[in-house]
Amino acid sequence: MVHVGTIYNTVPFFFLLIGVINGFVINSENKLDEDFIIPHYTHYEELQQLFNLLVLKYPNLAKVISIGKSVEGRDLLVLEISENVKERKLCEPMVKYVANMHGDEAVGRELLVYLAQYLLNNYGKDERVTKLVNNTDIYLMPSMNPDGFEKSVEGNCNSKGDFSGRENANHVDLNRNFPDQFYKRTNYLQKGGSILDGRQNETVAMMTWIATEPFVLSGNLHGGAVVASYPYDSGSALPCCVESKSPDDELFKYLAHTYADNHPQMRTGNACSHDVFQGGVINGAYWYEVIGGMQDFNYARSNAFEITFELSCCKYPTASNMPKYWRLNKESLIKYLEQAHIGVKGLVRDTNGEPIEAATIIVHGINHNVSTTHRGEYWRLLLPGTYNIHAEAWGYHPSEQINVTVISGEPSIVNFTLTQDTYNDQALL
Repeated sequence: MVHVGTIYNTVPFFFLLIGVINGFVINSENKLDEDFIIPHYTHYEELQQLFNLLVLKYPNLAKVISIGKSVEGRDLLVLEISENVKERKLCEPMVKYVANMHGDEAVGRELLVYLAQYLLNNYGKDERVTKLVNNTDIYLMPSMNPDGFEKSVEGNCNSKGDFSGRENANHVDLNRNFPDQFYKRTNYLQKGGSILDGRQNETVAMMTWIATEPFVLSGNLHGGAVVASYPYDSGSALPCCVESKSPDDELFKYLAHTYADNHPQMRTGNACSHDVFQGGVINGAYWYEVIGGMQDFNYARSNAFEITFELSCCKYPTASNMPKYWRLNKESLIKYLEQAHIGVKGLVRDTNGEPIEAATIIVHGINHNVSTTHRGEYWRLLLPGTYNIHAEAWGYHPSEQINVTVISGEPSIVNFTLTQDTYNDQALL
C-alpha cells in the first residue's frame, strides 16, 4: 500500500486568527454554503496553507496527503474528506476527483478548492452534504501538474505554442503517459522491466495510487471544451469519429450524463462555438483518439470507473469567472460523487468469516470484473436491472450464481462465502 501519511502538521497560529490568507477564506461563523467562493486562483503555496487550515478546523473530517512529488519537487496534494478520515468504514466507497493534469487548464483546479470548502463548511448543516460525507470517502486532488500550472498564464484560453504549462516540467503530456491496453509500444515494457519504467514522476505517483487504493469512481477535470467524455479513449485506430466501446458502455454513458444533465451549459452540447456534442457527452475515441490516457488506465487496470469532464471553452479564464463556473458545476460535482452508491457491493469471506483478498466478482454478460480489497470488500457499479453475479478466488470453490435486482439510487448488498478447495491445497503440497 502506498504510504500517504498526513503532512504539514503545523501552521502559524496567526493563520487561525485571521482566517483569510492571500485571498481564500475560512469561515469562522456558522454560515451556510458559499461565502468562500471568491474570484481567485489558489497557487501551490496557498493550497498547502488552505489544506492545513481545513485539517486544523475539521480534524475528524479532513486529512491532507501527498501521493508523490512533481518533477520540480512539489507535493501532489490531496485532501481526503470523510466522516472519519482516521479509518474508513467497512464497505464505504472511495471516490476521487483529479484536476489540472494539463497545467494550463485551471478551472477544475479551483473548483476542487471550492468543493473541499463547500463539503466541510456545510457538514452537519446541510442534510445532503452530511449524508454524502458520512457515507463516502472523498479524495480531491486540485493539481496533478503543479509545475505546469505555475508556468501557465491566467487569461490564456489556448495552450502556448511550445505547450509549456500544459505539459509537465519535462515537457511531457501526462495524459499520454499511461500504459495503454490496446497499444503495446516497445518502450512501454522492456523484458524484465516494470510497467512504471520510463514514466514521469506524476504518472508513476498516480498509477501507484490507483493500483493500491480501491477507488470505485473517479472524475478527471480538464478544460478547452464543455463535454463529458467516457471510455474508451483509444482502440479505434483512427484519429476520430469511430467509437471505441468498453464492456460498460451503457454505464459510462449514464455516468457522463449524470454530470452533463445537471450542468446548464454542458447539456446543451454547444457551449463552445467550435464544438457540438449531442446531449453534452461523447465517447472519447469518437471525439479524438488518446493513446496512453488516464481515463482508460483507471478502467483497464483497477476497479475505478473514470469520466473526463471538460469544463470551460477557455482553458485558463480570468479569476473573475470562477464564481460563475462554480454555479455551473456545483450540482454536477455533487451528483457525480453520489453515483459511488449505485449497483452492488458487499463482502467475500471464507467459512470462518475471514476476508478473502483479490477475489473476483463476475457479472454475467459484462466482460469486466472487479476484485476485493484486503478486507474482502467489493463494489460493482451497475445500472438498475437484474443481474447474475458470482465470486471466485484462488484456492476456493466458486460461489453459487446469485440473481440480484439493482434499483436506482442505492446499492444492493450481496455477500459471498467461499468454501476452500481442498483438492487444490493438496496439489500444492
